[in-house]
Amino acid sequence: MAQQHPPRFLKIVDDAKTRVRETNVEEVKTRLDRGEKFLLVDVREESEFGRDHLPGAIHLGKGIIERDIEAKVPELGTEIVLYCGGGFRSALAADNLQNMGYTNVISMDGGIRDWREKGYPLTRGTS
Repeated sequence: MAQQHPPRFLKIVDDAKTRVRETNVEEVKTRLDRGEKFLLVDVREESEFGRDHLPGAIHLGKGIIERDIEAKVPELGTEIVLYCGGGFRSALAADNLQNMGYTNVISMDGGIRDWREKGYPLTRGTS
């Protein structure tokens, strides 16, 4: 069951979503199946990532992504697809990355919860 989020949090997420591009789990799955090249980033907590994550994803948690993104992704035009549990933290992270000059950032609406509900494959562990 999806977490009920407080209204002020939802307000800043809704605001961020007015500025960021979004995709959905079906489109990301299709693109992965086709072997398209983009950087898939899980912005959840490290413990969440360790439990399971999308195949091929790297971990840059919401708490550190702004600090560490430049070392991992120096090219500002790199296509980056961010996801989290449901699409809220990823929208906030996408907005911040755009503020840092990244020009090709997309948030996956529905997050890993929708991915799981559709029975799409997951990778377990941190490797």
